[in-house]
Amino acid sequence: MKVHNAEFILSAVNEAQLPADGRPEVAFAGRSNVGKSSLINTLTSRKHLAKTSNTPGKTRQLNCYLINNEFYFIDLPGYGYAKVSKAEREQWGQFIEEYLLERESLLGVIQIVDSRRPPSPDDKTMFEWFMYNQMPTIVVASKADKIPKSKRGKSIKEIRQAFMMEALQPVVLFSSATGEGKEELWGYISDMVVSEQSG
Repeated sequence: MKVHNAEFILSAVNEAQLPADGRPEVAFAGRSNVGKSSLINTLTSRKHLAKTSNTPGKTRQLNCYLINNEFYFIDLPGYGYAKVSKAEREQWGQFIEEYLLERESLLGVIQIVDSRRPPSPDDKTMFEWFMYNQMPTIVVASKADKIPKSKRGKSIKEIRQAFMMEALQPVVLFSSATGEGKEELWGYISDMVVSEQSG
């Protein structure tokens, strides 16, 4: 997909602040510091659209980006944010859960994991939750440029086994540094959006 226009629209901390125009939405979920912002920047070919940070858990709201004036990328707060109070975690968790379960314009989720290590307990819990709630989910293994090509098959196998994935469920190896996986991931996102528009 050619991205002609990508812009930050708003940050939402409650449902009332979310876009009200009914455009389709694709959400991005992942552990803090797994590279969600870098992935969004790579997909849109914009270096500074989503702000990256060396401080895990800095994103504390749903950041909404309008793509080609057609659909939104929704960047969810990173899970596993250890430096946040329990009350804050619970408040965000409730908002995010309501968004994922009740948002009619949400088409599916891109779940990002680190290709260099096995999925964490939080990663597994999130994937299980997505599957339990029948949420269309694409798993992206980020930072693929940091592992040797000889070990990539093992990395994907570990992810599939940890998530107990079905054979046809995709895992996309992705690198924001090299652009690897960008076109493949766009293919899945485009399928979601086109399917919604044609349906």
